[in-house]
Amino acid sequence: MADIKTNNSFKEFAKGIFKENPVFVILLGLCPTLAVTTSVANGIGMGIAATFVLLCSNILVSSLRNFIPEKIRIPSYIVIIASFVTIVDLLLQAYLPPLAKSLGVFVQLLVVNCIILGRAEAFASKNNIVNSILDALGMGLGFTIAITLISLIREVIGTCGIDFRDYGAQNILLSQDGSFYLEIFGKKIEVFKGALVFIAPGGAFIVVGVILAAINYLKILQSKKDKK
Repeated sequence: MADIKTNNSFKEFAKGIFKENPVFVILLGLCPTLAVTTSVANGIGMGIAATFVLLCSNILVSSLRNFIPEKIRIPSYIVIIASFVTIVDLLLQAYLPPLAKSLGVFVQLLVVNCIILGRAEAFASKNNIVNSILDALGMGLGFTIAITLISLIREVIGTCGIDFRDYGAQNILLSQDGSFYLEIFGKKIEVFKGALVFIAPGGAFIVVGVILAAINYLKILQSKKDKK
């Protein structure tokens, strides 16, 4: 019996990372995904902020699910989410001003983020606190992994490095001048220069499109194997 409960709990947690990943599978939260993934720091910061809000709101919605009137449930969820978003926003401004400035209005927009509001309505309002916590952690981690991966690809291809200098860490450079070189017979030949288009808004669509295409291709291959 305990093994069944543990297995169900793991499935509840893991679904948000793999089977129901909010970005790569359900295609939710694309507004911050496309807008803030210009750097790895932004991706990690937004992911942690969203996970905190999702976790806290799921806990509170699940706790109050039998007391919130049906007719005002959506406004109630928005007020609950807005409270935690305000906390996150104030903490970022107080302790991580560069990140708060970089993320800008997209932190406040977590109030109406479809992932957070959707989990409150579709899951937390219908399940107990433990399952709601597991759901929030899984979905939050899945979202964080997705936007961090997109950020990593965009920043590395766009700038040939990862910039953490605003947060007291050393800048990780793959190339000192933003270019990759191949040395042949003692002569340096430039083979790749940072493509700034990947840092521009259009770069987000390119990266997300390529990742989604790769995921769908792997799903097709897997389905063919299963049929055999």
